[in-house]
Amino acid sequence: MERTADIGVATSGRSAGAKASLKRRPRTGHSEALLTTISTNLKRLRTRQGYSLERLAKRSGVSRAMLSQIETGKSVPTISLLLKVADALGIPIANMLVAPLSRATVVLPKARARIVSASNGRFICRALFSVESVRRAEFYEVRIAGQHRENLGPHPAGTKANIIVVEGRIELAIGNDTPVTVPEGDAIQFQADVPYGYRNPDGREVVLHVVLTYVEPVANSHPFAFPGE
Repeated sequence: MERTADIGVATSGRSAGAKASLKRRPRTGHSEALLTTISTNLKRLRTRQGYSLERLAKRSGVSRAMLSQIETGKSVPTISLLLKVADALGIPIANMLVAPLSRATVVLPKARARIVSASNGRFICRALFSVESVRRAEFYEVRIAGQHRENLGPHPAGTKANIIVVEGRIELAIGNDTPVTVPEGDAIQFQADVPYGYRNPDGREVVLHVVLTYVEPVANSHPFAFPGE
């Protein structure tokens, strides 16, 4: 029978009373939330791949009874057990631990958008997504005043940026590379985990759409790292 994470692994030197006290320890709000997330994800991922409990039990080496207890929220699995299930499903273990994204339609009024302004308003970034959500990608509208240059710090390791120039043109300097000119209508993709900077060489405002894709889920992140912050 598999032991659960909230019980822990008992050593041979522990008494029966000590084991019992561990079993009686109440779960916290955080552990209850994690249990709900794991149970929801397991059922969703299993059924999406067309696996019955019996078939997943055979593939993973985890008993059908234990899988059923996890899906109904009656058991908190150990990390080693979750690894077996994730391997059987062919997914990263992180997919079992992160709450699935909401499928609800969300209207994002401009008047209530999260806006970050730098350089006395000459560089303005507006979030085009719900900032309350946990996410692996973020979508922004960026406006850069005429003849303005903005240097930015690196994003977390592995972050990718996709940019399309909607109006105007930009010069984009990535790390120590030679700056690249991106005209209106063109797009560019690059690794954004190094310092980089925008320059608007013309007199009129430039408008960009920027998508940042992260390796790990993020929440409440600062969209751009400005030097000195």
